[in-house]
Amino acid sequence: MPTETMRTPTRRTPTPTTPTATRTPTTRSLQRSLAPVEAGEFLARFWEREPLAVSRSEPERFADLLSVSDAEQLVESGSLRFPAFRLVRASGPIALRDYATDVPWRPTGLTGTADPAAVAAAFADGATIVLQALHHTWTPLARFCRALEAELGHPTQANAYYTPSRSQGFGVHHDTHDVFVLQTAGSKSWRVYAPLLELPLKHQRYSARLGEHGPPTHELTLSAGDTLYLPRGWLHEALTSDEDSLHVTVGVNVHTWLDAARAALEELEGEVELRRAVPPAGGPAPDVPARLAALLEPDRVSARMRRRLRDSRRPVLDGHLAERRALGAIGAGTLLERRPTVIADLEGTTLRFEGRHVVFPPQARAALEAVVEAAGPFCAGDLPDRLDEAGRLVLVRRLVAEGFLRRSAAGA
Repeated sequence: MPTETMRTPTRRTPTPTTPTATRTPTTRSLQRSLAPVEAGEFLARFWEREPLAVSRSEPERFADLLSVSDAEQLVESGSLRFPAFRLVRASGPIALRDYATDVPWRPTGLTGTADPAAVAAAFADGATIVLQALHHTWTPLARFCRALEAELGHPTQANAYYTPSRSQGFGVHHDTHDVFVLQTAGSKSWRVYAPLLELPLKHQRYSARLGEHGPPTHELTLSAGDTLYLPRGWLHEALTSDEDSLHVTVGVNVHTWLDAARAALEELEGEVELRRAVPPAGGPAPDVPARLAALLEPDRVSARMRRRLRDSRRPVLDGHLAERRALGAIGAGTLLERRPTVIADLEGTTLRFEGRHVVFPPQARAALEAVVEAAGPFCAGDLPDRLDEAGRLVLVRRLVAEGFLRRSAAGA
């Protein structure tokens, strides 16, 4: 499989922030996106530094994440509502009223609902269909993004762009998050330009005031199964040729050292000395730099970053209603497994994940540790015996009900 490594002009680049590894089981989304480039090589050479394109002859590589059939079914169902979708065209804005309608209903109408006929007409006229926040609404991408979050240690998001032939959705711009472009169907030609602002922050969106970009540093075509990685700030534009194109953009919203400093300042709110007024005429000041320096030690920064990621993740609970119905049927020999989308930490006998904390009695500690560390299917009867069989069943049933465990497909 040929790999196109995109070279850039020699330029000063900051030292990248290496993502934090976790113990959470994953489906190796990063390696799936990059292969045959190894994840370690990517993090050392390209992450936050320069673009990378990987060409493959694997048109079905990403089709399970979102196919053309999936995208069209979403649009044609009439269930999409703004801002979960929108239409864009590089030549100018498209008014929401031109492709969405309000559906009367009691007690509250459904506003901004996709009008399938109007969307189809706009698509035929060159509009790109953007499906937004798919990491919240489309289970295959929710799973993919959660695995990538566990590997990189940063939050992610996913949008999809369905563009008709000979069309362009956006003009030249930069993103304020790193992106993995996964081409799922068709092809799209890309031009990439050197940044006018290196590693922009979230509020530093692209503006013509930044100046004129230079000539393209890279020009390439992505075909189905190919990947393009762009660090935030790299200018780019894309357009289709004689076939429609569908690609998924997975954005990585990195936690920067500025974010770490802000989080450390928030932690200082607990110190009453720092809540006192600054004297108008000046005077002795508390040693804020020394206190901040202690809070910015790498281990403490990593711990806060981990907590924010862990506690802000939205549950991915596909099949959960069936799991709840089956609680009473779970026995000592029922094969169970951790949900692969859960990022969790065990603190004593408190299990913290997805913004929740579930507290268990002290005698459950050994069994809890075994559950949290489980890398494959297990059953309640395999757990350490400080709990009797009834206690172990109570434990695993509670964890299934909470969405931490589920019955294993290996036992189906």
